[in-house]
Amino acid sequence: MTRNSRIATLSLVLSGALLASACGGGGFEEEGATSAPASASGPVELKMLIASSGDAETNAVKEATEAWAKSSGNTVTVTVASDMPQQLAQGFASGNPADIVYMDAALFGNYAKQGSLYAYADQIEDNDDFYESLREAFTYDGKQYCVPKDFSTLALQINTDSWTKAGLSDADVPTTWEELEAVSKKLTTGGQAGLGIGVGIDRLGAFIVQNGGWWLKDDASAGAANTPEVTEALDYVQRNVKAGNFQMSNQLDSGWGGEAFGTKKSAMTIEGNWIKGAVTNDYPDLKYKTVELPEGPEGKGTLQFTQCWGVSADSKAQAQAVELVKALTTVEQQMKFAEAFGVMPSRQSAADQYTEKFPEDAPFVAGGEYGHGPINAPGMEQVVADLNSKLEDFGGANLPQVLEGFDTNANAALGQ
Repeated sequence: MTRNSRIATLSLVLSGALLASACGGGGFEEEGATSAPASASGPVELKMLIASSGDAETNAVKEATEAWAKSSGNTVTVTVASDMPQQLAQGFASGNPADIVYMDAALFGNYAKQGSLYAYADQIEDNDDFYESLREAFTYDGKQYCVPKDFSTLALQINTDSWTKAGLSDADVPTTWEELEAVSKKLTTGGQAGLGIGVGIDRLGAFIVQNGGWWLKDDASAGAANTPEVTEALDYVQRNVKAGNFQMSNQLDSGWGGEAFGTKKSAMTIEGNWIKGAVTNDYPDLKYKTVELPEGPEGKGTLQFTQCWGVSADSKAQAQAVELVKALTTVEQQMKFAEAFGVMPSRQSAADQYTEKFPEDAPFVAGGEYGHGPINAPGMEQVVADLNSKLEDFGGANLPQVLEGFDTNANAALGQ
């Protein structure tokens, strides 16, 4: 998932259009699909709707689908959405959606609940090769619907010039919250915060995971924000924000953490592997390195962002669509996508090959083992939007009041 696609999802949340919440249900259903896949006789014309990060991604997807079409005798038309959430909603509502779509984990729960998606994951023989946490992101009511096409995680970026100037060495790379706080203080100057953090739960949530908490209960049945695990994590961040060694990106007049980092308003930031492209394009002179996020009191933790290859329930060629998904998710094809436009493979068996090719991304790949997916339960869009709005002034936020309000709103949305 690219930074642009995540921003598109965030704007959808803030406008209250669709979205969802933490991983629904536990485990994966091993039984067969609820019905046999629809299979048109003879060659079929599949329609695919994608949200592309640019020409490199568009061309790579078209090349891959054309190769499958040629070998299978079918045809595939790839359409790049100009407004993915709107076009998804319109397509499903019309009863004539694209056969295959990019389905963001944050949107998945609503579409699964309303019956718009065909559950085909049990037809993928090596489904357990995909990271378990990514499979959970596309699980609703105990059933995994689709397979993840790629993923991103958060890690810690360090400006190496600022690091050296502060008298820090490789031995000082933080591995705990205490060490992160200490080095951020040493890195803080009159014109630069030690750590810049993007606004909202898509960054703050990493600290919560590191403290053993989450916004919702494990089964996504009710809110769980007003708990010690969540409160203590946010208290830690807020205390450092008030001290000035941590600052939120809006305090630094920046649209996101990567901008604050790139313009040297912060010496460190917490972002995903999409930051590579931003630095290359916008801040080519910046010298930095990426390391895994420090462990919290309960161990390692990060956030994962992912999309799946969604197959429409109304598709008349589900069987052929699933065959195309199988071709698009082989290790070989996932590596081609990685080389073309920088995504990380969702298959565990591709991890070594990927990190050998892109060693600087090893900290991001490591997060596949211990990361947490987004809030993805249906009906939570307004609740999440309200929470993000109340966390915009994070330093001045009344955290107990905010978290209690979130739980109240979440419980109402989840039918409690």
